[in-house]
Amino acid sequence: MALPSHLPWPWGSQRARIAFAFSNALEVSPPECEPLPGVTPRGQMPQTLSVQSLDMHITDNKRAHNTSMYKNSSLIVRRNKEFLIDIVFDRPFNETQDTVQLEFMIGSVPDENKGTYITVSFGSMMSDGSWKGRLLETQGNTIKVGITPDAQCIIGRFSTFAVVVSELGKRRTERNPATDFYVLFNPWDPSDQVYLPDEAERQEYVMNDVGTIYNGELSDMTSRSWNFGQFEEGVLDACLFVMDAGKVPLMYRGNATEVARQASALMNSIDDDGVLAGNWSGDYSSGTAPTAWTGSPEILLKYASQGGTPVCFAQCWVFAGTLNTFFRALGMPSRVITNYCSAHDNGGNIKANIMLNPDGSVNRKKTRDSIWNYHCWNEVFIKRFDLSDQYSGWQVADSTPQETSDGLYRCGPTSVTSIKEGDLSYSFDSRFVFAEVNSDVVFHQFDKYGNSKIVHVDTTYVGQLIVTKSANTDGYDDITLNYKYPKGSADDKRAMHMAERRGIPKRKYSPLPEAGVQIEIKAETIKIGDNFTLTMNIKNQTSQTCTVSLTVTGCAVYYTGLTSSTFKLENYSPTVDPWKTTSVTMQVQAADYMSFLVEQSNLLFVVHGHVNETGKSLSAMRVINLRPPELKMQVTGVPQVGRDLMVTVSFQNPYNITLKNVQLRLDGAGLTTTKVKSYDTVAPGGSVKYKDTITPSSPGKKVLIGCLDCIPLSQITNQLEINVLN
Repeated sequence: MALPSHLPWPWGSQRARIAFAFSNALEVSPPECEPLPGVTPRGQMPQTLSVQSLDMHITDNKRAHNTSMYKNSSLIVRRNKEFLIDIVFDRPFNETQDTVQLEFMIGSVPDENKGTYITVSFGSMMSDGSWKGRLLETQGNTIKVGITPDAQCIIGRFSTFAVVVSELGKRRTERNPATDFYVLFNPWDPSDQVYLPDEAERQEYVMNDVGTIYNGELSDMTSRSWNFGQFEEGVLDACLFVMDAGKVPLMYRGNATEVARQASALMNSIDDDGVLAGNWSGDYSSGTAPTAWTGSPEILLKYASQGGTPVCFAQCWVFAGTLNTFFRALGMPSRVITNYCSAHDNGGNIKANIMLNPDGSVNRKKTRDSIWNYHCWNEVFIKRFDLSDQYSGWQVADSTPQETSDGLYRCGPTSVTSIKEGDLSYSFDSRFVFAEVNSDVVFHQFDKYGNSKIVHVDTTYVGQLIVTKSANTDGYDDITLNYKYPKGSADDKRAMHMAERRGIPKRKYSPLPEAGVQIEIKAETIKIGDNFTLTMNIKNQTSQTCTVSLTVTGCAVYYTGLTSSTFKLENYSPTVDPWKTTSVTMQVQAADYMSFLVEQSNLLFVVHGHVNETGKSLSAMRVINLRPPELKMQVTGVPQVGRDLMVTVSFQNPYNITLKNVQLRLDGAGLTTTKVKSYDTVAPGGSVKYKDTITPSSPGKKVLIGCLDCIPLSQITNQLEINVLN
């Protein structure tokens, strides 16, 4: 539709000069009267029909579109599904003589060719556009029409105008925010790019507003509840604001692959002032510690209210939890993934190199690669139009800023299936994800002259377990086999061969002599502040008696695998009889490690040594995850919508140290907005008790999340399930 360039709104000649519109917040104000091209009426334009009002049937449409849970007064619909609108006129509508158009606009530069301006006509002049419309019913002065957005249309908030078309021109209704509506992706529809066939999975990965994020370490898995809160008031608008702030062109926002790619960059702040500033320094005094957050709504709403100033601070699970909210709010099926023993390969050689000093202790300065105890990312379910069908489905999207991709700190979306098959020639970032789950751990030892040699290679340590929350249960799914074949199987060898053909360096090592002795490090579940015993089981698999010289290094370590300080260094020389196992124990006192602890309270023990009789080397390592003390939570009252409940949260400091800058959070989708209580200190043996009321706003199973964070403790969490009555 061509309009005169003199019209006082951003169409006409300006349309040709503006290539892209980047904001859903900026809107157009079209003129009430618009003459047809070549017609210039004198005096007032004659009008034979007038639109009195529009009824968007918000409640019924939301129910039909699975959007009733959004705490938003506007209509929210999904692509390729019809929604109903009543148009009320000043007289009965004559279908053979009258023409009325509904105009749907998004952004400040409406353009049919870019999908930001849509018209649907009824009556004597029917439309033939990408959005479909049909006249369903005429009753008195009212007609009921059905509108079906295109299956690939732009996601976002549209404004609505009704236009009566006459011989001389058009008369348009005034701008009315009450008739705005949002269009989301539609995982219920087979023609939508994010269609997810299984209803149970849709309920979990689209509709569930609270989830579980797994952490800890491989032999001592822990978890924390996370409030995704995608339906909470203001969250959907905040997610659209994220794309506006990141200048994502509106015309690209209908492509789920593009949205996922952009979002993985926009969740971190490094390149584009995205949502969250990452921080692994241990100093969070200028913001909120990553371990203190309980959910995404607080983060996203703060980012929007600050006009796009990054929120401080985040680490991988915070990035993943917030990105998960973003995806689910827009209707994209998504889930948070935890990869235990996750490699961060700085060199791109699919190796994590651990550098050892001549005495067998870890050389912290020269060890640049790291193996995270766990790393969290997201999977989003997308049909990849740019790839073959076999690579559609779950895609990795990782917003934790580790390495750049096409000049920005982002990762994905990359097909999980392509990672498993070693087919790494496709977009985006498949080599990096492949390394996270498949890298070898290579131990190098320096001699006294500064020369190094490889002394041990572990091809099974990385990516041992990959999990996500199960659909509609409280447990987890082991999805390791989605990413990799069983180690050493024929399929695994085939996938590795394919990866090498696609550019992964061949992993060849000079043959290392078999030591014939293996070391296994054992420890029980340990609480912070406990004394404990570290046991090293030394198994002699030869027919000769062996004497083994061992060096055991104990370090405080961040969950990213980076060591902080060495607190323990001991040497042992056990003798092991043929085909026997000898156990060596090391006593670790709380006084040894308490003053060295960093966030999440992880200890890394590296054992390195050699067999005296043969000179052959052996190595092993183990992360110990120290459990935090208990946070107690109690709710009194009848859980019912609109009825107050009393919540009591209590904590006692069991240590002989003063806890500083204590921050307590309460959170729960459908229960309460985030509540924060701060305490300057909690003395040794002292306690805090926090009482407050919450008022459930929606019925069903809810989760109340509590988190206490302070120096030097973190990850003190608890949650209560509450069944709220209507």
